[in-house]
Amino acid sequence: MDCARQNMTLDPVHYDGIARLARRIDHGADERDRRAFAETVWAEFLDPLLDDGRTVVDPVGEQRRRYVDCEDVALHDRPFPTEHGLDAGTINPTTFKNGLVIDIAQAAMSATPSDLDLHRSRTTVMTVHSNDETMTVDENWGKFDEGYSRSRAVKIPPLPRFAEGVVHALALYLAESKHACDHAEDVEDLLVLDGPLYPRGLLRWADQHPDLADFLLEDPRPTTVLENYVRLVERFVEREVPLVGFVKNPATRVITRTLKSRRDVDISAPWNDDSALFTRLLERGEYVDDVEGERWDRDTSALTYTNWFRSRGGVDRPLSVDGDALGVERELPHETYEVTFFIVYDPRDDLVYRIEAPYAFTRDPELRERLTIQLLQNVAVAHGPPTIVQKADELARISRSEKRSLRETLEAQFDTSQARTYDDHRWDEEY
Repeated sequence: MDCARQNMTLDPVHYDGIARLARRIDHGADERDRRAFAETVWAEFLDPLLDDGRTVVDPVGEQRRRYVDCEDVALHDRPFPTEHGLDAGTINPTTFKNGLVIDIAQAAMSATPSDLDLHRSRTTVMTVHSNDETMTVDENWGKFDEGYSRSRAVKIPPLPRFAEGVVHALALYLAESKHACDHAEDVEDLLVLDGPLYPRGLLRWADQHPDLADFLLEDPRPTTVLENYVRLVERFVEREVPLVGFVKNPATRVITRTLKSRRDVDISAPWNDDSALFTRLLERGEYVDDVEGERWDRDTSALTYTNWFRSRGGVDRPLSVDGDALGVERELPHETYEVTFFIVYDPRDDLVYRIEAPYAFTRDPELRERLTIQLLQNVAVAHGPPTIVQKADELARISRSEKRSLRETLEAQFDTSQARTYDDHRWDEEY
């Protein structure tokens, strides 16, 4: 076959044929109905949202939606004069021909104003999975870079079906939580985690498969990771310094799943996840006349946002008053650790963000408002995730070329090569 033809796009006739398939689909309720559904949920089901009589979501303070002009909030005095950000990056799970599955994560903390010594520090974790029981790993913590950074290798017990997911999650969350605990004292006013408050990927294992649930119960490593986050919250509560998690791609389904499961209400829940619901609730605009009828004209001048909610459902349940925290001892009243969140909608990009914080901080109305204003200002100024989070991401990120080089180093170290698929070859060729 002619190589040039392999890279051709769709011919117009093929494109039209595919597009014509859309005419066969009746997508159900129209946009007006979906907005009406969302308003019904907001007005009747969130104060509180019940699942078999148990509260899974309820407002912290008054339930309401608000908006603030992007330019006005960008010029607002900052409630927290300094900020620190935290993120971790990985090379992604890599399988080698000798049976090893490895991931490497490094965590870094950013500061505003800048702190070069802090920026230099890294926490690096390598997680290793093998079905060969004779494989051993020295799991002690070590130091490098003149003592600025720490590293550790961790052996994962045989879990063939879930090897890649486990090595990735444990490397990521162990590096992040250890780095946060080691540098907690450096944070003066506010810490912003890049991602959720607790390790969602790990907490989700209990619902996925009995093997993973048993791993959580029998192996100390996942519990140790979660304990790091619990102790982190306790230290920040003790120091009266708040921390929040900024979730860029929220995919929670607590509200939508609960609504769909209830048999005592007559309401359709057409959204795939909670973010889709909140987008409908927070998007401002109006229907205007168009050549083909009416179209929705979105107002892009203001950020819109909800009040804070307390979450006790889904993966947030283990750290709620109803949960067992996977057996981790909690030294403060259990409600202290509960996940609370509010949703910000940025109409400039048509995106929603979820900001999480422990109830220990958001139960105070004044502090709750200060956190809200700070995060709104961050989004308005950065036109997206806070600059302090982007800065931490840049410090922790492992580039594509660095990932390739690290994998080649591992191949030489283990006298093996990466197990490759055709897709690996294909994407290497195209990029």
